[in-house]
Amino acid sequence: MKRPRKRGSSVAVIDIGSNSVRLVVYEGLTRSLIPIFNEKTLCGLGREVQSTGLLAPDAVDKALTSLKRFRALCRVMQVGRVFAIATAACRDASNGPDFIAKAERICAVKIEILSGPREARLSALGVISGIHHPDGIVGDLGGGSLELIDVRKNSVRSGVTLPLGGLALQDLAHKSLKRADRIVREELDEVPQLTAGRGRTFYAVGGTWRALARIHIIQSGYPLQVMHGYSISAAEALDFSRRLRRLAAADMLADIEIVADARRPLLTYAALVLEHIIRVAKPKSIVFSTFGVREGLLHEKLSESERNKDGLICAAEELNQLLSRSAKHARELIAWTDRLARVVKLRETEEDRRLRHTACLLSDIGWRVHPDHRGEQTLSLVVNGNFGAITHTERAFVGLSVFYRYAGLSEENQPPVTMQELLTPAQLERARLLGAAFRVAHLISAARPGVLPATHFRSQGRNLMLVFEHRLVDLVADRVGSRFRALARLIGRSGSIVRR
Repeated sequence: MKRPRKRGSSVAVIDIGSNSVRLVVYEGLTRSLIPIFNEKTLCGLGREVQSTGLLAPDAVDKALTSLKRFRALCRVMQVGRVFAIATAACRDASNGPDFIAKAERICAVKIEILSGPREARLSALGVISGIHHPDGIVGDLGGGSLELIDVRKNSVRSGVTLPLGGLALQDLAHKSLKRADRIVREELDEVPQLTAGRGRTFYAVGGTWRALARIHIIQSGYPLQVMHGYSISAAEALDFSRRLRRLAAADMLADIEIVADARRPLLTYAALVLEHIIRVAKPKSIVFSTFGVREGLLHEKLSESERNKDGLICAAEELNQLLSRSAKHARELIAWTDRLARVVKLRETEEDRRLRHTACLLSDIGWRVHPDHRGEQTLSLVVNGNFGAITHTERAFVGLSVFYRYAGLSEENQPPVTMQELLTPAQLERARLLGAAFRVAHLISAARPGVLPATHFRSQGRNLMLVFEHRLVDLVADRVGSRFRALARLIGRSGSIVRR
């Protein structure tokens, strides 16, 4: 039975940033946040704060107009709880308190003006929410500031705030890239939060850095369009940042139509900041995160037990509940493949097991699609899914496991080569093996609960046996046997069916 969404269970975050004002509504306050509405307006509140000390009047008017719409949307959507935050521009501008007072009257909620350290901490919590066991430096680049903070798994250290957001830097440098380069160099040299990043990951948070990632994905022909979890080496990111700056110097950035007009002038400053971060921190790789302050704010509000849950497993359980024929069957499939892994002594790391369990939960979500297209459609749904705590390689592995479950293992029904190339040969073979196991399990059970627990695995020499309890012997058929033998061959065994 599908679980309906309770009225008033949704939560919203109104985020008043230095460049954009945004409303995001989530289905509920859970470990796996599911956005159901997302809208932003590029207001540019912070574009003159460094030089004048004030929020620009036209930006204020535009922001207040947007907030009126956001409040009306929350009423229409019957949002249960609304949280509101404001960042660098509002805390630095002398007319920030007056703007916030007007904004609070419109939104009918208290607006938390985040201090620099508080903003850094929430950014780190956002990355913890969206990245499985992060280890590195989080850098949240907004319009007004750059927050840097060290994160290791669920542990967050102290952070620092620097006036290097795109609008602030443009303002401070009077639109001179040469002057901006000097400012960034002086601000970032010897920052402890950066010097601790050597050989680790730098997590890039913020809309302008996401725009850089989008350009890189398109120019490199990368097969996935998902921003979250997109990873490139530090050397490649450095080369790309320098290339983008040269394009800007030659006035060749105007043709980048995938980036909003109001954000394009800030791309060069974002590239400049990233270039100097790589120079100082010397990270191993750059990972782009769409999870940031908003998600960190909500993650903080969860109970400790909820925060400690695996975000990917929670997301997969949600999709299993919503889209599978039987949520219980998927959980039985996890136990069934656990038994198979033990009997054949399948070598698995903790991460391998986590991904296998995720694939089990998603193994039946494509059943409503036309049979001829279930493989490709489910693959697309998984690799493009709006959830976190999974890398792009892991998306490909889980997606291909379910693809093979639907499309089979024949040479005629192969997934796109570009998707296969995201995996090593060993990972691809493991995905095929898991898909083959799903084909056996779903054929036996018709995705109904109570069947798989009555089948067992035995190993005798090189022979792998699938044993059916007496009450299920009528489910045995030639097709079941042929699929099981195909599975056994992938494990390097012969296979046979046993009736008990």
